[in-house]
Amino acid sequence: MTFKEADEDDTVESGDDQQSPLQEAATTGDVATLQALIRFDADVNEAPHGYYGRTALQAACENDHLDCARALLEAHADVHGQVGNNRSRSALALAAATGNLALVALLLKHGAKVNDPAERYYGRTALQGAAETASDDVVRMLLDRGADVDAKGASTSGVTALQAAAASGSTTLVALLLSHGADVNAAPSKYKGRTALQAAALAGHIDVVDLLLQAGADVNAPGSDFKGGMALHAAAERGHVDIVSRLLSHGAEVNAVAGWGGQTAMQGAAAAGHDDVVELLRQAGAVGGLGRGVLLFE
Repeated sequence: MTFKEADEDDTVESGDDQQSPLQEAATTGDVATLQALIRFDADVNEAPHGYYGRTALQAACENDHLDCARALLEAHADVHGQVGNNRSRSALALAAATGNLALVALLLKHGAKVNDPAERYYGRTALQGAAETASDDVVRMLLDRGADVDAKGASTSGVTALQAAAASGSTTLVALLLSHGADVNAAPSKYKGRTALQAAALAGHIDVVDLLLQAGADVNAPGSDFKGGMALHAAAERGHVDIVSRLLSHGAEVNAVAGWGGQTAMQGAAAAGHDDVVELLRQAGAVGGLGRGVLLFE
């Protein structure tokens, strides 16, 4: 984009939303255009546009553009600028998810709050964002800066840092967070949440499952309010025979019911077409028919 084009048009189309020229430059990493716009007094703190909007600084951080973020901060961009409505995350949380240690350090240097809470709709704290993408070095830096290891997740599809790390499959991060006192049995968020064990079981990470069980994870913890299933339901539905076996050996209730309709793990396995899991569950004492099964973890 040339500066003339940006000067002639107040907004630039971006999917279903609008972006200012400065936000567009930050999104694409066009630092030359961004610096030109700043020289012509573009508002570095212009609010996000539309449902998916980002401030310029948030856009630069989300897309891992360190030079753009630095230029914006030097122009006094608000490191705590307001967030858009959807998947709303602070600049620090967005940067943490990229794994860019220098970008995270830059924001912290400019006063970013390490424990800004997660917004209610798909939000993340910085630590949760870093754990979700298995960004080990960023997680360590944030913990060193006092990040709350058990900060509450968003009410919709939220995660604790440990739940996020478990879903990512990183045994290194799971062990690190546990060593910092993470609650292995933190409850899932109300809507589409998972306990750490449920998240690991769903994703098929048996090494993480083992680590969590050793740390005292509740094998029969209930799932979220929205169609939530237990760890056994998750593993069965995804066809992870090894994890189903491990959970059963640690006391998983083979006939426990979950979800709105109250279905068993065997019904979920049958609905997903995992005959080997169905047979394993039958051998472990599962009873009842296979009908009426639905997928709880779509």
